[in-house]
Amino acid sequence: MLYFLINHAGECFFAMESFKIVRPEHLNHYGFLFGGTLLHWVDETAYIAASLNHPGCNFVTVGMDRVAFKKNVRQGSILRFDVQETRVGRTSVACSVVVHARTIQTGEEELVFSTGITFVCVDNCGKKAVVGEQRQDVCPLDSVTQSAPK
Repeated sequence: MLYFLINHAGECFFAMESFKIVRPEHLNHYGFLFGGTLLHWVDETAYIAASLNHPGCNFVTVGMDRVAFKKNVRQGSILRFDVQETRVGRTSVACSVVVHARTIQTGEEELVFSTGITFVCVDNCGKKAVVGEQRQDVCPLDSVTQSAPK
């Protein structure tokens, strides 16, 4: 679900809510959600939110502010990802990601993870590009590799 929210200063910002269910293939050898899987989902969900809010931008992940798992997550839990855009710079976008786990049996929801994540907008050559400028530059390396004999 996508939202446009207004803060106390009257500024409009973008937010998105997404869900995942924890299945057996997502578990580590102790029977809990593998941390790497959660990080993958956090990165992917924030990327989708940034891309939807800034069409035409090619985003790559620069980094996450902090990686600290607050609770373990069991199979069958439903994860809710809340993503909010917190800053738009000249070539970057920052988002806050908060993840809650809900157990199907009780309906209880707990905070399991939160972080800030930053993306940079790049052109087709992988160089920083201005957010919002939809450029169709062709990277010289791309044209060489595309015309190379196979």
